Amino acid sequence: MSTLTAGVSRETALETLKKYNSEPFHIRHGITVSHVMGWFADTLGYGEDKEFWSLVGLMHDVDFEKWPEEHCVKAPELLAEAGFTDEFIHAVCSHGWGMTGTDAKPELEMEKVLFACDELTGLIGAAALMRPSKSTKDMELKSLKKKYKDKKFAAGCSRECIAQGAENLGWELDALLDKTLQAMAQTEDAIETETAENT
Repeated sequence: MSTLTAGVSRETALETLKKYNSEPFHIRHGITVSHVMGWFADTLGYGEDKEFWSLVGLMHDVDFEKWPEEHCVKAPELLAEAGFTDEFIHAVCSHGWGMTGTDAKPELEMEKVLFACDELTGLIGAAALMRPSKSTKDMELKSLKKKYKDKKFAAGCSRECIAQGAENLGWELDALLDKTLQAMAQTEDAIETETAENT
């Protein structure tokens, strides 16, 4: 039985995301993290809370495009206005802990997963674009690790944050890289479909 409540439907969440985000890149990122979070919910045994995990992924950067300097600080106001619950708002803001002005710390495993995979999805997405297939489906872990170690590649994706995220979860870095790569490969078609419908 699910114990976590977002307070709004996915349709309302998408409307809210698009109200504050017009850049296709940002909308795609939200949708990508949403599907990755849903995959993790299923894989880690939180299937009853999959919708919550997924919506947190979708909305985690709701304030970033318009208010980058107030990231995770402006979000509570926007999300509360749209009808999201306090627990949902905390989950969204927790991914900025230690990097933005938020004091929301990742406590739940779901919050720790979001913190860990947010930047990593960007790195994997950038690595996929370098491939002839432009896909994550044929990407191997060793190829991803090579890109991860190359600090000049996708330099905006914080390796420090990814490593900290793995540590928060008590996972080896390789396990986080492998699981997130699997998540993106297995949800790639759904990500592409939903992105095409919303950008």
